[in-house]
Amino acid sequence: MATADLWFDPLCPFAWITSRWIREVEQVRDIDVQWHVMSLAYLNKDKDIPAEYREMLQGTEKPVRVAIKIAQEHDNAALGEWYTAIGTRRHNNGEDLTRETVAASLADAGLPAELIEAWDDESLDEAVATSHHEGMDPVGDDVGTPTIHINGSAFFGPVLSKIPRGEEAGELWDGAVAVAKFPYFYELKRSRTGDLDFS
Repeated sequence: MATADLWFDPLCPFAWITSRWIREVEQVRDIDVQWHVMSLAYLNKDKDIPAEYREMLQGTEKPVRVAIKIAQEHDNAALGEWYTAIGTRRHNNGEDLTRETVAASLADAGLPAELIEAWDDESLDEAVATSHHEGMDPVGDDVGTPTIHINGSAFFGPVLSKIPRGEEAGELWDGAVAVAKFPYFYELKRSRTGDLDFS
């Protein structure tokens, strides 16, 4: 069985689209999907980034703490269901990643309400960093999300502006599996145009 390990920060719209593609792939290919936590705030803490981007990242470590708490106390399927819940609220419905929104997403996913207490629990930051490095270090420097490991081969991407559906999603997966076989394959890229489509 093919494997797809996807690292996400609830903030990232590109990781969200890639995750919805993977959900589509699950319907048409025999794959084992595992969900993992990364942090854009942690990734960029020592980087020279624009002031407005740094401002946007303020406080975004808090929902990531909730994610890592779910990963610690529940199975991987529960983490995936919560990501669907928070991602739908954030990206499809346009809700901010507030404590109230994250608490509501826990209820959406059928998870215990007390998990929201992870929001301010700085002791979880070490576990976040560990999970982050497990996903990001094999890819290398100067990448963000989405990050995916396909059959153990780590990549940044695929970066998509729209969610492939049905067999189209499967065909894109087949291509990703094909390039993942080659340890000397690194990059295939073009400039991104157009708006993001979460439908």
